[in-house]
Amino acid sequence: MILNLTDISDEPLQSQISRQVRAKILAGELGAGDNLPSIRGLARDQRVSVITVQRAYEYLEREGLIHSRRGKGFFVSELSDSAKKEMAKTRLLETLQAPLLAALAEGLSKADIQQIVQLLLAQAGDN
Repeated sequence: MILNLTDISDEPLQSQISRQVRAKILAGELGAGDNLPSIRGLARDQRVSVITVQRAYEYLEREGLIHSRRGKGFFVSELSDSAKKEMAKTRLLETLQAPLLAALAEGLSKADIQQIVQLLLAQAGDN
C-alpha cells in the first residue's frame, strides 16, 4: 500500500495513516474484504513505529472501516455506498466547521464563503 507520509506536517503520522487509508476505502480503491498490510509490515515500509500504525488501525477499526481477524490480520469492512458517502459527509462537516466559523467571525459573509467554495470546487474540477 502506497501512502504519502511526511514528518514536516502538523498532522501526526498516525492521523496521516488513518486519513489516507480511510480515503482509499471511501473512494473504493480498497474494497470490502481486502487485506491490509500487517502492522509491522506497514511500519517497516513507511519507516514509522509499530505503535503509530497500531493506533491508526485501532482508530479505523473504531470507525468501522476495518476489522481484524485473530491470526489473519486486518481487512476492509463491508460498507454500503450510502454508508461510505455518509462517512465522507460527516468528515467534511467536521473538517469545515472550524474554518467556516472563523471566516464568519473575521467578517466574511455567507455569500463570500460560498463564492470561495465555488471557486475551490471549480479548481478541483480541473484536476
